Amino acid sequence: MDKILEMRQKRAALVKQARDILDRAEAEKRGLTAEEEQQYSKIMSDVEELRKAIEREERLQALERELAQSQGTIVGGKEPVGDDNRAGQQAEEVRAAFNKFLRGGIQVLSHEEARALQAGVDTLGGYIVAPQQFVNQLIKAVDDLVFIRPLATKFTVEQAESLGVPSLDSDMDDADWTAELATGREDTGLAFGKRQLAPHPLAKRIKVSNQLMRQAVIDPEALMRDRLAYKFSITQEKAYLTGDGVDKPLGLFVASNQGISTDRDVVAGTATDLTFDGLTSAKYSLKQQYWPRARWLFHRNAVERIAKLKDANGQYIWRESTRAGEPDRLLGFPVMMSEYVPNTFTSGQYVGMLGDFSFYWIVDALNMQIQRLVELYAESNQIGFIGRYEGDGMPVLEEAFVRCKLG
Repeated sequence: MDKILEMRQKRAALVKQARDILDRAEAEKRGLTAEEEQQYSKIMSDVEELRKAIEREERLQALERELAQSQGTIVGGKEPVGDDNRAGQQAEEVRAAFNKFLRGGIQVLSHEEARALQAGVDTLGGYIVAPQQFVNQLIKAVDDLVFIRPLATKFTVEQAESLGVPSLDSDMDDADWTAELATGREDTGLAFGKRQLAPHPLAKRIKVSNQLMRQAVIDPEALMRDRLAYKFSITQEKAYLTGDGVDKPLGLFVASNQGISTDRDVVAGTATDLTFDGLTSAKYSLKQQYWPRARWLFHRNAVERIAKLKDANGQYIWRESTRAGEPDRLLGFPVMMSEYVPNTFTSGQYVGMLGDFSFYWIVDALNMQIQRLVELYAESNQIGFIGRYEGDGMPVLEEAFVRCKLG
C-alpha cells in the first residue's frame, strides 16, 4: 500500500476515535471526564504528528521525482553550444569554487576563484557570495518548509533595492445616471499610495564538525543549504505571521494600517473559544471573489477545538482529508496549520484567519552571503558558518483577509 495513503487512513481512524469520544459524552448528556479529555488530547496530538509526517513524505517524494526527472537530462533537450555552453561552464566553476571554500576556507581558493566569490575581507575569512543556483535552491527548500512562502506572491530584487507596492488608498464613488450630453459630477475621491518593501538583513550561525566536512561522502553545499533553509524558514515564518514590520516583515496577525487594519477583524467566538457561528461570520466577511484561493490558518491547538464543533444539524464541521495531497477542510475551505499562529484563547486575542495568501508579497534579495569561521570553534574541532539573507514581506490588500479574534 502507498505509504502516504496508509498514513492518511491511520489518521482518519484516529479522528474517528476522537469523534466517538465526543459523541459518547454528548449522548450521555455530560462533559468529558478527565480521562476522556486526556485520551482526546493524546489522539489529537497523534493526528497532528501524522499530518506532519504526511507533509514530510509528500515533500520527499516530490523531491525524489524531481531528481529522477533531472538525472541525465540536458537543458532544452539538446547540448548547449556557444555562449550558453560557456555560461554553463562558468556556473559550474563558480559552484566548484564555492564548495572548495566551504570545505577548506578562502585560503584554498586560487586568486581567480577568490575574486569570483569574495564579498568582503576580514580576519575570519571574509564573506563569500553564494552562487545564484545555491540561493535559488535554498529559497525553494524554504518554500517547502514554510507555509506562507509557497502561497505568497514573490519578487526578486538585485542589489538590495526596495520594491514600491502601489496601493489604492481610496476609490471613487459609483457612476452617475445622467443625461446624454452630461458627464456626471466630478469625483475627487480616487487616491493612490505607495508602500515600500525593502530587504532587511537576516543572519544565522551554525556549526559543523571538521570531521564531517572532511568526509568525501558529504556534500558541503547540500549540507549547508539544508541547515540554512531550515533555520531561515522558522525565522521567516514567525515574521510573516507576527512580525511588527520594524527591520523585518510585517505579519498577518499584526494590526497595521500598512497591512491589515482592525477593520478586517471578526469576532469568531466567545471570550475563550471559537464557535460555529463565529467561524461562519468570518467566512462571509470575505468577498466571494477571494474564495477560490482562500485558506484557513490556525495553530494546531485551535484545530483541536474546532474539531469538536457541530453545525445546527449536529454534524461536525471539520472534514479531515483521506486523499494524498489534499488538506483538511473547514466550511468548504482548506485548512493550513502553523506553530507560530497566535494560540492564546482569551478575550480580544487573534486565534486564526481566512484569506487569499497570494496577497501577501515577499521580496527576496539574491545577495546571500556565507562567512566561514575557522578559529572561533577550533577548540571543539568545529567550523562555524554565518549565513546572511535579505528579504521583506507584507500583506498588500487587506480585504483579501479576515482575522478571527475572540469576543
